[in-house]
Amino acid sequence: MAQALQMHLNQALMRIPRRAESADRSTLAATYVAAGSFSAMINSADHQILFGRRGTGKTHGLLHLHDLVEQTGDVAIYLDLRTIGSTGGLYANEALTPAQRGTQLLVDTLEAVHDQLLALAVDGRVPDQDGFLRGLDALVAAATEVEVVGETEQEQTLGDAVERQSALEASLGRKSGVKAYARHKASKSASSRQKRTGIEQHRVMFGPLSRAIQAVADGIRPARLWLLLDEWSSVPLDLQPFLADLLRRSVLPIRGITVKIAAIEHRARFFVPLHDDYLGIEVGSDAASTVSLDDALVFDQSRERAQAFFRQLFYNHVRPVLTSMLRTAAPGIDEFTSGTFQEGAFPELVRAAEGVPRDAINIAALAAQHAHTAKIDLPHVRRAARDWYLRDKKLAISRYEDADRILSLLVDEVVGQRKSRTFLLSVRNRPAAIDALCDARLLHVLRRGIVDPRHPGQLYDGFAIDYGCYVALLIERDANLRSRGKAQNDDFMSVPADVFRFDKAVVDLDRLGT
Repeated sequence: MAQALQMHLNQALMRIPRRAESADRSTLAATYVAAGSFSAMINSADHQILFGRRGTGKTHGLLHLHDLVEQTGDVAIYLDLRTIGSTGGLYANEALTPAQRGTQLLVDTLEAVHDQLLALAVDGRVPDQDGFLRGLDALVAAATEVEVVGETEQEQTLGDAVERQSALEASLGRKSGVKAYARHKASKSASSRQKRTGIEQHRVMFGPLSRAIQAVADGIRPARLWLLLDEWSSVPLDLQPFLADLLRRSVLPIRGITVKIAAIEHRARFFVPLHDDYLGIEVGSDAASTVSLDDALVFDQSRERAQAFFRQLFYNHVRPVLTSMLRTAAPGIDEFTSGTFQEGAFPELVRAAEGVPRDAINIAALAAQHAHTAKIDLPHVRRAARDWYLRDKKLAISRYEDADRILSLLVDEVVGQRKSRTFLLSVRNRPAAIDALCDARLLHVLRRGIVDPRHPGQLYDGFAIDYGCYVALLIERDANLRSRGKAQNDDFMSVPADVFRFDKAVVDLDRLGT
């Protein structure tokens, strides 16, 4: 009987959904766990940007906020920007100018917003139906205006002479234009004709659009409109400032609207300076604040808080599964944890997750698979962390030669030479490959803004090489030694504590040959 229960506990871990969008809304509501003060912060009516690496729970947080907003009587619109238009087609077509691709992105985004707003009117959830619908009509008109850019030719009869005027007009930016005209006269029979050739292009009129959105917001008062934009970083990097500028000019200033944007910090570009202005959103000014999920659950900063978060996260996911499998009430949270993990295994799982819920779920599922009908122990966690590193993280970064090379140099220096996994990097002149490794969860920022006591003007960030990467090296080394008959004790396989000492932890990337 005990073995059967153990098998059910492990199977429940393996059945946890890996992505929030694959679960239904009721499951998302039941499984959500607030990460510190994150939930309270995003519930504010301020415009905010939510930063977090892949798998940190940005989508889950926005969808949970969507439900909370709807429960209070406000109106929420959730948009997954991966589904807007054709990210891999038109938006990535380098034959078109960034302005052309950006304008099409704006039109597609506004169309998606319009469709969800129209559904509100159809469902009868709008107090001022007439004003709301007039606002929607004006929104469509402002977002879909078409102009022909190209050559126009007009011929008019003046007595016995025909005057022909050819005009070529090109739009250069949003504030300037260039027009060139050439006229030719000829004595031929009188006639009249007009010819226009060129390419139809959309243009978005920010002034009328802003007034239309204000009318829409007024139409749902006293409710507030929440616009939740997910997967911002899926938009091509050079087009992100165009979409941000649309929000700054036509949405952020509107009374009664709150905007939340979920993005990966190092894959987001909200701001581009221009000669006498800027394009996009100035973070901290136009958007009131940023919220970081990466900082909300750093294991090194609060061991107990991280363990409590992940214990609740796993229990919320497995409880309905266990109830269905056992056909009785699921065990309590403490009974679940002690019945699933051997002593020391769960804290090690939390450490291996490095504060990323999706990684924790995948490592737990692999560990449960290794354990089968037994409790999950330390070797199961370490093997699972290694497997997840090799299957997901290392495979993803192998396509980026520079990042892969820098990771190899860091592993050789920090793990091979210093027998550690933590190190310090100066905040100055950091190569882009470091950001790419953080996005791929192969490097983790454990502490920010560490001051060198010997040189107070020098600031460092404290990093750790991924737990799975570290134990993969340990397991491989252990296997090589065992093959030569040199068995090792358990301390050989332990992962060192995350300690930062300036005399040992500072890494000079230039010296490594990056």
